[in-house]
Amino acid sequence: MTIRINPSQIITNSEINIPGSKSETNRLLILQALYPNLQLGNASFSDDSQVVVDALKTGSDTINVGHAGTAMRFLTAYFSTAENRIVTLTGSDRMTQRPIKILVDALRSIGAEIEYLGTEGFPPLKIVGQPLSESFVELPANISSQYISALLLIAPKLENGLKISLLGNITSRPYINMTLALLSQIGVTSTFVGNTIIVAPRRDIPSVTFTVESDWSAVSYYYSIVALSPLGWRLRLKSFRKNSVQGDSKLMAIYKLLGVDSSFEDDYLVLSRIAIDQKNIELDLNDTPDIAQTIAVTCLALQIDCRLRGLHTLSIKETDRLKAMKIEIEKLGGRADISDDELRVYPTANLNENITIETYHDHRMAMSFAPIGLKTSIFIADAMVVTKSYPNFWEDLVKIGFDIDRWFLGRCQW
Repeated sequence: MTIRINPSQIITNSEINIPGSKSETNRLLILQALYPNLQLGNASFSDDSQVVVDALKTGSDTINVGHAGTAMRFLTAYFSTAENRIVTLTGSDRMTQRPIKILVDALRSIGAEIEYLGTEGFPPLKIVGQPLSESFVELPANISSQYISALLLIAPKLENGLKISLLGNITSRPYINMTLALLSQIGVTSTFVGNTIIVAPRRDIPSVTFTVESDWSAVSYYYSIVALSPLGWRLRLKSFRKNSVQGDSKLMAIYKLLGVDSSFEDDYLVLSRIAIDQKNIELDLNDTPDIAQTIAVTCLALQIDCRLRGLHTLSIKETDRLKAMKIEIEKLGGRADISDDELRVYPTANLNENITIETYHDHRMAMSFAPIGLKTSIFIADAMVVTKSYPNFWEDLVKIGFDIDRWFLGRCQW
C-alpha cells in the first residue's frame, strides 16, 4: 500500500494512546515463558511481538520470524535452554543476512548446542535445547544490546545464574538497563558495575501482573510532529512514566533543543511547541540509535544542520538505515553524508514535492518520514510496514489532523 500525506496541520490538544512498548513487551514475553506466573497488561500488539507470542506457543519444529530481529536474538537464547526441544529458527531473506555469530558463540561457550544451516555466522539455526552448565561468558561491548539482553533474559533460569564480562565500550546501555530493571521488577537480583553484569539464579517468582509502559520509540514521531507545528501547539500522549526504564525517554532532552517541551499530567506525557533559535545540532546517539532517523528528518524539515554519531549498529537493522536515509533525504532536496558511524544532514530551504519515500521493509523509515508531510506532499511506499511495531500509526495520525490519501491493490481495509 502506498499513501500520500498532504500538507496539513495537527489539531492542538489532541490525545493519543500509543501502544505498549515493543521493547518491554518482547522481553517480558520471554520472561513469561520462563516464569508462567507473570501476567502482562498493555502489551504491544505489534507484528514483532506477535512473532514472539506465536513462536513461544507453537509446537512446530521450524519457526520463521520474518524480519523480526529482536525475536531472532531473544528466541535463539530462549530455545537454547528449552529442554526436549529441537528447533530450526529462520527468517526472511534479509534476516539471513543479519549477523548472529557473537550471540551464538556466547551461548555455545555456556553449553548451548547450535548449528548453522546456511552461511556460517548467520541464520537459519538449528537449536537443541538443553540445560546450560556454565555461568560465565564474555563478549564485545560495542555490539547490539539485544545480544546482551538475550543472555540476561535466560540468566536467572540457569542453575548458577550468569556473569557477563563486556569487552570495550558499551553500545545502547539504556536497553541493557531496561532488561535489568524488568528482571528486578519480577524479583531477580542483579548487579551492573563497570563492564561486568551478574544475574543471580531465580527458580520461581510469585504471581505478578506487569503493566507495560507505552512505547517511547513510537513517541519519537510525535515529538517530530510537534516540532513541525506552530508555536503553542500541544499533544497529549497516554500511559507514560516520568522515570521510564526505556532509553528513548532521552527524547525529552533532545527535542527540547528542537522546540518541544515535555511535561507530565497524571499518566499523560504532554508535548508543547516552544520557540528555538537553533542552526545546527550535534548528538551522540550511541545509547539510542533507533531515534536517529526521526531526528534527522526533523532537522531536515526545520532547516537545522545535524550531525548524528554513534550509529554503527544501523547498518544491520531491517535495512542499512544509513544508506537508506541518505537516498531518501536527497530525494527531498537535502544533502546527507554517511560513514560507518555517522549521519550528517544538510537541509534545503525548499523541500521537493510529491516524492515517494521508499521504506526498505523498515517500519522506522515509514514513520520517521511521515511528519515531513506536514510541510510538503509526499508518498510513503509499503506504508503498512508500520505494523511491525505500531499497527495503528496511520489511523492515529488521521485522528490528530493529518490529511492522508491511500491506495490499495484491492478493497480498502481502512
